[in-house]
Amino acid sequence: MGLQARIKLARAERQRRRMREGRQPPSLEVLPLSGAPSIYYLSPHSERPTGGIRVIYRHVDLLNALGMSAAVLHSEGYARMTWFEHETRIETPRSIRLKRDDLLVVPEYYGPGLDSLPKGVGKIIFNQGAHHTFDRLDFEATAPGAPYRDLPDLRGILTVSEDSRRLLSLAFPDLSISMVRNVVDQKIFHAGAQERKRQIAFVPSRRFEEFEQLRHVLRSRGLGWELMPIRGLAEVEVARVLRESAIFLSLSDRDGFGLPAAEAMACGCYVVGYTGGGGDEFFDPAFSAPVSGFVELLENLIRATEQPLEVLADRGLQASAAILSRYTAEGLRGDLMEFYGQHLGS
Repeated sequence: MGLQARIKLARAERQRRRMREGRQPPSLEVLPLSGAPSIYYLSPHSERPTGGIRVIYRHVDLLNALGMSAAVLHSEGYARMTWFEHETRIETPRSIRLKRDDLLVVPEYYGPGLDSLPKGVGKIIFNQGAHHTFDRLDFEATAPGAPYRDLPDLRGILTVSEDSRRLLSLAFPDLSISMVRNVVDQKIFHAGAQERKRQIAFVPSRRFEEFEQLRHVLRSRGLGWELMPIRGLAEVEVARVLRESAIFLSLSDRDGFGLPAAEAMACGCYVVGYTGGGGDEFFDPAFSAPVSGFVELLENLIRATEQPLEVLADRGLQASAAILSRYTAEGLRGDLMEFYGQHLGS
């Protein structure tokens, strides 16, 4: 092999290592059948509020409440997360006794490292971010249908929105794709009775360049509304900020569902912005302003700031009622019972 070919191979190998970095599931041993199967949700760890991890914990809690044995599986050395309250059962690679009749539920986050999962145990891919399925996946080094088609013992793919289900069905037409709803916790996220401020809440994790343009435009017009970023807050604090804000600016981009916008609606905000794909199913023009481009975003946001606060509050109450009637724990409980009733022990 010539020098140039060796350099090219070395570069390709470095690129593959970078793509897999941090996306490797822990090493697990599969024990014999037990006759009492459990469901283990593999989860990354984050000290920052992360909606996808919160969803994993909720699934495990509801499954245990339904009488199924379930736990969250974290890598060794994790610190228990404190940004939401929970008493969820936790396992680690050292404590777990993974058996052949169990189910291992794996987030799409681990896509580049799925080939290191143990064989001999049934697997469900829990894809909460279908638009990111192929991120960090080396096109040249993987086969058609990667990362899921050739995964041993794969039982199916579970996702959280109609947009994600459609996308995954296009990418993997030969695999079983199922959907369960997300939950907006009405004990935390509800409209309340306080008066709204001339305040625009937003999550500053998407569309940075657009947001900078938006700030300049709003300042140029002298609108006098405060932009309130939501970052690093516990759930109860997020809800407090949303309940005092008249408008929520959705900067969603390639999101599997879009929990921030749904939670903002539940808290009675008038939501203006991008659906991100996943939010298509709940951005109703009757009580929100979905947009498809930046100029449209500016136009709708400016139009909203020109409305009386009472009008925005009324639309926010409509949005809250719609979200809290659809994205319930009871609904998810039924979805999970139907899904795992088909797959557990099969």
